[in-house]
Amino acid sequence: MRRIGCSGGLSCAALPEPLSCFWDPDCATRYLQDDDVVNRPIRVFQGGDDDSNPAAPCRAYVQRLQKAGKDERLTEYPGAHHVFDGVAFKVATKFPKVQTVRHCRIEEVSEGRLVNSETKQPFTYNDPCVERGVTMAYNAEAHAQAVQAVTELVNTVLRAR
Repeated sequence: MRRIGCSGGLSCAALPEPLSCFWDPDCATRYLQDDDVVNRPIRVFQGGDDDSNPAAPCRAYVQRLQKAGKDERLTEYPGAHHVFDGVAFKVATKFPKVQTVRHCRIEEVSEGRLVNSETKQPFTYNDPCVERGVTMAYNAEAHAQAVQAVTELVNTVLRAR
């Protein structure tokens, strides 16, 4: 996960400074010091049927951060695909040529140097673990639940100020 405030569904500018939200993040890449995250609530929203960035690596990452005492939570939405908040994808759309690292395990071994964790070779999008084919689909229920969760979190954070 990046060391920025948010990604995906909501505008970063819309969130108050002391919280971070991520939609459909790629948690398959393990960065140096990736447990050194911002000291604020972090929320991850992931489609349970996301075939671009599956939830399993995020589950492991979130558990690691929770064990380190971070206020991190992952919410998975069963049946939701990648870009579940994208109203432009009201009809599920398959993209057979889009690349995904869903079955790759990538790690940063020195600053900016990524390797395939299995082969220990520099990672490239020509690695055998890189696959093609993802589905993007809007899921109104998951989108509404995620917006409600962020709204509640923002209200809680603002009340605590």
